[in-house]
Amino acid sequence: MDYIEKALEKLREWIDKVIDAVLGPEAQPEHEPIPIPVDDREYYR
Repeated sequence: MDYIEKALEKLREWIDKVIDAVLGPEAQPEHEPIPIPVDDREYYR
């Protein structure tokens, strides 16, 4: 059984490497946009 577990672990590592090569590195969550305050009031003189 130990041989099968080692083989499966190697297979998982190989699949991860193939996926990284095809799709790029592991997807990281997108950062939330930072709100930028905008003064959109019109000034009347």
